[in-house]
Amino acid sequence: MTPPEGELFAPPAQERLRDGVTLLRGFASDPAILTAVRAVQDAAPPRRMSTPGGYVMSVAMTSCGQLGWVTDRTGYRYDPVDPDTGKPWPAMPAVLRSLAERAAEAAGFGAFAPDSCLINRYEPGARLSLHQDRNERDFARPIVSVSLGLAAVFLFGGTKRTDPTQAVALSHADVLVFGGPARLAFHGVKPLKAGEHPLLGPCRINLTFRKAGPFQVTSA
Repeated sequence: MTPPEGELFAPPAQERLRDGVTLLRGFASDPAILTAVRAVQDAAPPRRMSTPGGYVMSVAMTSCGQLGWVTDRTGYRYDPVDPDTGKPWPAMPAVLRSLAERAAEAAGFGAFAPDSCLINRYEPGARLSLHQDRNERDFARPIVSVSLGLAAVFLFGGTKRTDPTQAVALSHADVLVFGGPARLAFHGVKPLKAGEHPLLGPCRINLTFRKAGPFQVTSA
């Protein structure tokens, strides 16, 4: 978008948190991003999935792209089909794909071509326990995480669950990119505090872009 004549906009602030981790403040401020997210949620509504151990997650999830992340009693996996509908996940909107590619490039990770976008919806009290993103085929590609709506506290640790964690405050439109030596770092989100965001109301939406495949799909 071209700024009005005579008006200058400063680029989003960029913070290098550690080797392989970059925070891009306000990078996802384009209103078209929210429009695209709502369209995906209309096509494949977020739902609270169960872990293999039977725990029902407090975060509601959906996906778009060639592959969606799924958890149930059989395990964690990427699947080209939404288990709730039996149909492919919605295609990844161009504005979301562009956002992920530009953020990765700004953080120093070129040629990022995400094939999966996990969309997490947090209500007040919802949290995400420390975990690693390791179901993907190629750990050379980064993770691009976009925060929308209510502010949250992101916890970023090391490659062991017991490593100390760094708390990072995330606001609407912030984008966190991590890869390289930080690609398999444990991370999570503290319980979301109650509030009201002017665009999204009492919730937080997180978009997590990954290069998950390719995976061979076998028929039952």
